[in-house]
Amino acid sequence: MPEIPEQTQEKIRQLQMLEQALQQLLMQKQAFQLQLMETDSALKELEGTQEAYKIVGNIMVLTRKEELEKDLKEKKETVELRISSLEKQETKTREKAASLQKDVIESMNKH
Repeated sequence: MPEIPEQTQEKIRQLQMLEQALQQLLMQKQAFQLQLMETDSALKELEGTQEAYKIVGNIMVLTRKEELEKDLKEKKETVELRISSLEKQETKTREKAASLQKDVIESMNKH
C-alpha cells in the first residue's frame, strides 16, 4: 500500500479534530436544549398557580409570580440564543469537515 502524503495525513488529523469539536458542540447543544425544556415546563406550571417559589441556595423562597415569570422568560431567551449560536457553529464545522473529507478522499484516490 502506498504511503499517505504528509499533507493528506495533516488533513486527516484536522478532520479528526473537527469531529471532536462537533461532538462537543452537540453535547453543549443537548445540555441547553434540556435547560430550555425545563424552563418551558416551569413557565407552563406557573400559568396554573397563584403562588410561586424560587430555589435560592438550599431553600425554597416564596416569590412574586410575575418576577419569577420574567426571570424564566429571560433565561429562556438566553438559552435560545445559545442554542442558535451553537447550531451556526455546528453548521460551519460540518461544512468544513465535509470539504476536508472530500479533499482527503480525492487525495487518497490519486495515490
